[in-house]
Amino acid sequence: MISKKLLKDLKGYQIVGKHSAVKACLWLKKSMRDKGFCYKQKFYGIQSHRCLQMTPALICNQSCIHCWRPVELLSEVKDWDLPEFIAKESINAQRRILTGFKGTPDVNLKKLEEAQNPNHVAISLIGEPTLYPYLDKLVEIYKSMGMTTFVVSNGTNPEMIEKIKPYQLYISLLAYDEESHLALNRPKRNYWNNILQSLKIMSQKDCRTVIRLTAVKGYNMKPEKFAPLLELASPMFIEVKAYMYLGYSRYRLPPTAMPEHYEVLDYAKTIAKLIDYEVADESEVSRVVLLRRK
Repeated sequence: MISKKLLKDLKGYQIVGKHSAVKACLWLKKSMRDKGFCYKQKFYGIQSHRCLQMTPALICNQSCIHCWRPVELLSEVKDWDLPEFIAKESINAQRRILTGFKGTPDVNLKKLEEAQNPNHVAISLIGEPTLYPYLDKLVEIYKSMGMTTFVVSNGTNPEMIEKIKPYQLYISLLAYDEESHLALNRPKRNYWNNILQSLKIMSQKDCRTVIRLTAVKGYNMKPEKFAPLLELASPMFIEVKAYMYLGYSRYRLPPTAMPEHYEVLDYAKTIAKLIDYEVADESEVSRVVLLRRK
């Protein structure tokens, strides 16, 4: 089901079954060498070296201009793998990735041993995870294995947003109204009403909730436009994150679209004033600011 071209584009990924994948992120590699850690560790206490980054769906229903992943993913999946298989094989895939660290002289051996048994799953690697029809069951299986889960979604599938019960739910917002949704998210069909419904559902979830705002300079840094959406979702946290000029996004956006950290911080402070949030933390190296509901 996965084309040779896609496999070439997904270099460094461990393919799991017919439509899932695992990849070690930059921060896992840095953490293994005691050279830093992900802002999620700073913000939420997630240990970077024990984080499994995966997707259960190498498929997406949008082609967002800022996305640095290849957008020519699987166009259709007819035969979905069972969640039990994906959970087990994603951990095995992580362990295969980690074998490459065993001969590296500057690796922290204690962390390498701990990393063999990840205790957190970031379901956010590539594609849109809520398109996997058994995502709710997959989250529960990881939970039964003693693992916390972050699910990052574009909000286009409110039915699944309603069903899932992760430790932390993200909805990633690039657009602020229907017109910008069509221009910036470039969806396969108009999902704007679905996104609004997902934001409303988020306000009623009993898990930790986060809105991620990707700030693209010259395109969407309009705090007054996002304020009503943020009030609708009423998340516990808001991550204001700079667009990064990486990967395939370089074919669609100029380098000037990537804001500096001070610009992200000013933008975040303006948002905080509009909706009664406060700056809780920041990571300059990742150009991200964390806002917390007062």
